[in-house]
Amino acid sequence: MSAIQKWSVSEPYVDIPGTLLEGPFHDQARNEFRFVDIWDQKLYVLDLAKGPDSLKVVDTPASLGVTANIASSEGIDSKGQIAAAAKQGFATVDLKTGLVSYLRRVYDDPAEAHRMRFNDGAVDSHGRFWAGAMNDPKVQTPVNEGVLFRLDPDLSLHRMVEQLTIPNGIGWNSADDTMYLTDSPTGKIYAFDFDAETGNISNRRVHFDLGEPKEPDGFAIDEEGCIWSAIYGGGRVIRISPEGKVIGEISLPTRNITCPAFVGTELFITTAKDDVNDDQLPESVRYGGRLYRVDVGIRGAPKHQFRF
Repeated sequence: MSAIQKWSVSEPYVDIPGTLLEGPFHDQARNEFRFVDIWDQKLYVLDLAKGPDSLKVVDTPASLGVTANIASSEGIDSKGQIAAAAKQGFATVDLKTGLVSYLRRVYDDPAEAHRMRFNDGAVDSHGRFWAGAMNDPKVQTPVNEGVLFRLDPDLSLHRMVEQLTIPNGIGWNSADDTMYLTDSPTGKIYAFDFDAETGNISNRRVHFDLGEPKEPDGFAIDEEGCIWSAIYGGGRVIRISPEGKVIGEISLPTRNITCPAFVGTELFITTAKDDVNDDQLPESVRYGGRLYRVDVGIRGAPKHQFRF
C-alpha cells in the first residue's frame, strides 16, 4: 500500500472572524478569488495580485451558498454580475452592491421557502447550474428534505435528487461521464452515471464512505481526477483517488473545514467557526472561520460558466 502524501497548514492566509465560510471560487479572468459567509450573508472578494489587504466585503440581502461566473451573452453584463444559488433559488448577484436578483425561485410554499436554503453547487460542461437545497439551520435542524436542483440555460428547473440532508460538494470526472455528489451527514460521496448532452443522471452508488463520525463537506477536483474533500469536524482535507481511496491529506489548525478551491497549484480552503468559542479550544483546533492556502503541486480541473 502506497503512503499517503501529507501537507500541513499552521496559520490562516486571510485572518477574518468569519462564521460559515463557503463557496470558494477562483475567477481567472478577473484574477480574483471570492468566497461567501452563508451565515453572516457576506460576499468576500480578494485581488490575488495584491493579497489579503485587498479583501473587499459585500453584504447581501440573502444568504449565498455558492457562486459561478456567467458566460457573456446578449443582455447580460457578465463583467459586473455573477450567478449564485441563494436562499430561495438561483439568482444573479451584483459584485459591487450585493443586490440579489432571482432568476428562478424554487419553492412556491412560503413556509417551505422560509425553512430551506441553498448550499453547495457547480456548473457542468454544458452550462447547467446544479445546486443543492437543505433545511436552513437558522430555522430548523436539517432532515432529509434536501433536493439537488438543476437550472438549465433556458431557465427550466429540474429536481434531480430527492431526500438529501445536507447536499454538498458536486463535480464531474475528466471523461464527463460521472457526476459526484456529497451528502454530508451520511459520510458518503455518491457517484452517478452522467449524460453530458442531456444532463440526465442514473445509477447512484457510493464512491467513497468516510467511515467515521465526521462529515465530508465541499470538494474540488484536480486534473488527475482526484477529489479533494473538506472534512467538517475533522480538521483536514483528504485527496481521494478515482478508485475511491485516500491518497493525500492536508492538516489544518481548526476543526470545521468547509471547501477547497484551486488557484494554480494551490488549494484555498474555507472553514467555519467552531461550535464553542475559539479561546476555549486548544491551539491545535483554533482559527475557524478563516481562509487558508497550501501548495499541493497539482492544478484543478477547469471551472465552467453558467449560460443563459
